[in-house]
Amino acid sequence: MITPADNSNSSLAIDTKGIESLKQSARQNSPDSLKAAAKQFEALFMNMIMKSMREATPQEGVFDNQQTKMYTSMLDQQMSQSMANKGIGLAEVLIRQLSVNNAVADTAAMSDERTSATGGNEIGLMQAVQIRDIYGKHSKLAAAYEGEDTTVAAAEIAVSTSGQPAHVQAFQNKLNAHAEEASKTTGIPAKFMLGQAALESGWGKHVMRTPDGGSSHNLFGIKATGGWKGKTVDAVTTEYINGAPQKRVEKFRAYDSYADSFRDYAKLLKNNPRYEKVLANASDVQGFAQGLQRAGYATDPNYAAKLTHIINKNLSA
Repeated sequence: MITPADNSNSSLAIDTKGIESLKQSARQNSPDSLKAAAKQFEALFMNMIMKSMREATPQEGVFDNQQTKMYTSMLDQQMSQSMANKGIGLAEVLIRQLSVNNAVADTAAMSDERTSATGGNEIGLMQAVQIRDIYGKHSKLAAAYEGEDTTVAAAEIAVSTSGQPAHVQAFQNKLNAHAEEASKTTGIPAKFMLGQAALESGWGKHVMRTPDGGSSHNLFGIKATGGWKGKTVDAVTTEYINGAPQKRVEKFRAYDSYADSFRDYAKLLKNNPRYEKVLANASDVQGFAQGLQRAGYATDPNYAAKLTHIINKNLSA
């Protein structure tokens, strides 16, 4: 009899029978089944990477046709399975995270005396199988992570041991030192500023670009007004006029580094009288966010609610 672990070594990454077998084995409360599902997901992820690489490669040779493409696709699937068996670390992360979820589910079930006969491992395994099914519907890695490097996409699928999504932890790790420095100047907690930088820049993915394609390092969407003498960049922004969104091209400040961006943000809040109440309420998330909105930092009527949500959900630890 073929065990789930053995099946993951021999089947293709998109084998529908293999998926059904994993679903059935989920009801057996087996750690091997969880490992098999995670391995299959890793194989599928590798296959998506290879497909993206193939599509980025010119295919206009004499021997390129529909038949060769079909066999190349089959080869890529099997190679993905083989690479996943050796492992790139994604399966281990999934197993570790889902195992934690299983333990929590088991504890909760025991505490209210409604323990299921199948146990918590079915919950974790079914999550893994569902994730595998969902990603199996995507033909391109770029469909899920548009414009991102595949290594970045792999990191974002994982969840860090602190419970934060990996892109949130990476953003925090990259900018926390600058936020802490600005916190000393303003008294605003570092995580509040990180939350605002995340809201304004889309976790660093949508920082405005200079004409030559470089980064403006403007994390806070600060415009080039108030006698700004430094570098600038033009960008399209959404402004709310009488509650209605309008697209405009505005001039924004450009910096040489993210450290400069945090320093200028701290200077703006500390030296501009309109933000006095913001600094006075800097210890409270909601007071800080609402203070920024009342002071006119942004015209979005939902700015305070969005900022509060980001800080509380992603940076509350």
